[in-house]
Amino acid sequence: MIGQQAIMDAYLCLLHLTAGILVESLFNAFATAAFFKFVVFSIFEMRYLLAIWKASRPLNSGEGWEIMRRELSVLYSRFYGILLGGILLMYELHNFLRPLLFLMYSFWIPQIVTNVIRDTRKPLHPQYILGMTATRVAIPLYIFGCPSNFMRIEPDKKWCIAVTAFMGIQAAVLLLQHYLGSRCFIPRQILPEKYCYHRKVEDSTNQPIDCVICMTTIDLSQRTSEYMVAPCEHIFHSGCLQRWMDIKMECPTCRRSLP
Repeated sequence: MIGQQAIMDAYLCLLHLTAGILVESLFNAFATAAFFKFVVFSIFEMRYLLAIWKASRPLNSGEGWEIMRRELSVLYSRFYGILLGGILLMYELHNFLRPLLFLMYSFWIPQIVTNVIRDTRKPLHPQYILGMTATRVAIPLYIFGCPSNFMRIEPDKKWCIAVTAFMGIQAAVLLLQHYLGSRCFIPRQILPEKYCYHRKVEDSTNQPIDCVICMTTIDLSQRTSEYMVAPCEHIFHSGCLQRWMDIKMECPTCRRSLP
């Protein structure tokens, strides 16, 4: 999802530069916008993409720098390959620009699918979802909806309504996943069995168990909602592990992946 948005910002950077060349009186304004778009996709979004890539990789202390460098090269090659391929595709299929843009504005769908597959807990903030949806849809609405747009493109109200509704549905699904759960709209009959973190632990040794996150003792005599048991049998306070899982889905003790 972040990669798709970075590609969109790269296209918008090129669009602003092209518009500045075509409309000389507005060159400074479009060049400034293009510069900020370039900064956004080349620095901030790429760094965010790298952070996600790093967090999703399994921890392997014996891994050499050559392997990491090779994987980074593949990541950058894919990004810029898709970027250049998209430019060529839009050039060859310029008569089908609207369907291509419609496809491009499905960037929330990979996040929705990922949430369902991984049962992600509140992956995106609602303000981010609404803000990105509104700002992303503003430019195509101006180009294809404003009768006096500088590109002199004939307005297409039906397409504008369709893309707005499409983006609105995607944002609504993400908000439902945020408030009701990632799989709230999936029938329970077809869902895979979900691992239960809140299960009873029998303490036969009577020795205190410490939470390695907050370094305080866990009272196993309390309700099971007060502590969580990972598949690797390590035990943590519920609040501690939930905050940890918001950052990284791996056991704080043994680094095994968490479901």
